[in-house]
Amino acid sequence: MEVSMDLLSLSESLADKKISPKEIVEESLNKIKNKNSIYNAFITICEEEALAAAALAEEEISKGKVKGPFHGIPIAIKDVIFTQGIRTTMGSKLYENFVPDYDATVVQKLKDAGAIIIGKTHSHEFAYGPTGDRSFWGPCRNPHNPDKITGGSSSGSAAAIAADMVNAALGTDTGGSIRIPSSACGIVGMKPTYGVISKYGIYPTANSLDHAGPMTKTVKENAVLLNILAGFDEKDPYSINQSKEDYTRLIGKSISGKVIGLPSFYFRNIDKEVAKAINEVINVYQEQGAIIEEIEIQGIEEIAGEQVITIQAEANAVHEKNLRDHGSEYDPEVYERLRTSKTILSAEYVAAQQKRNTLTSLYNQVFEEVDILVTPTLPILPTDINQREVMFGGKLVPVRQALLGLTSPTNYTGNPSLSVPCGFSNNGLPIGFQLIGRHREESLLYQFGYVYEQQK
Repeated sequence: MEVSMDLLSLSESLADKKISPKEIVEESLNKIKNKNSIYNAFITICEEEALAAAALAEEEISKGKVKGPFHGIPIAIKDVIFTQGIRTTMGSKLYENFVPDYDATVVQKLKDAGAIIIGKTHSHEFAYGPTGDRSFWGPCRNPHNPDKITGGSSSGSAAAIAADMVNAALGTDTGGSIRIPSSACGIVGMKPTYGVISKYGIYPTANSLDHAGPMTKTVKENAVLLNILAGFDEKDPYSINQSKEDYTRLIGKSISGKVIGLPSFYFRNIDKEVAKAINEVINVYQEQGAIIEEIEIQGIEEIAGEQVITIQAEANAVHEKNLRDHGSEYDPEVYERLRTSKTILSAEYVAAQQKRNTLTSLYNQVFEEVDILVTPTLPILPTDINQREVMFGGKLVPVRQALLGLTSPTNYTGNPSLSVPCGFSNNGLPIGFQLIGRHREESLLYQFGYVYEQQK
């Protein structure tokens, strides 16, 4: 039977026993088997484990022991997130056969909520790239056009959702790695406030910049998933201790009178079709009673520069030994990017961290005047696979630079950032917009995202 992949509808049908977890899982597995050879979204498919988990979920639900809205729902996990007994490769030959002996905290939270791990999704090698076409397993391909990139590094998670193989997935984000593929593939992706979701059991890219987050088809599904994932974890030294929150609490509420800031930095050089789509988003918000203000963010250029220094220095520290002992086993492009990171001086890195509180405070000063920021997620449309330069701002620039330009600042500042689909280009490629808020105001981002989603 054909099973609808609307998560919240599926959840209701499961609770009412109108459909079984086995039927949902089998449908998802069939779609993966039929489509994965085209898009390369999954590296490991957990068929046996998923069917066993579905049988257990069916027994529990039949006894009225429903654990929540994800009980019996299949979910995909980015292949840098550890899964006990399931291969986790980091997209690299070095870890081709690595099988963790424990679950990452986020995976354990999903299991506790009754979710079913359906497989491990493609990642740019070591999550160190925004294109998604550099991996030991080959490029991940965009379901809207297989010749185009998905964006990265959470490439497979975005592609799996966009291709309707699953309804939800986990990603990680160090410079935009959830939001970039979410925009490029036309799905919803949240990078929450730094420390809201535990990173324990996730292979690091750059510890002070790394975030984990939910990726879904719709805004409300994303908020429901964040409800499961968020929470203090003593195993993660970066985890923040905060009271439990329902991230759906503002969904459906009016935004009339709320002030939206449009920061000039984010609009300086963007594709004409992207600009048109964002203008239509702004029009929707104005029609819903929001107030629009054009603003400047002090220190934003410096924030972008310090983020680059930070990611290079911290990534090099993670990979120093492997680069020395197994350099030939890296993808050449990833190897070269990591190798050149050695040129960052310790004094430069220390300075970038010393400036962090000051620059973050400067960034957050705008929220004294506005409630939320609206920006493009990407300034360009998804490029061709293996394309490495793009015309941007009147000159050829590296694709990586263009892709990361509007997402990386909030990895440095730690502000929550949500990418929401807002239409398509003339040639059918997705476009997304980004909502940015104060620390720990994910609920507000979901409120605004949902308002647009309902009006589009």
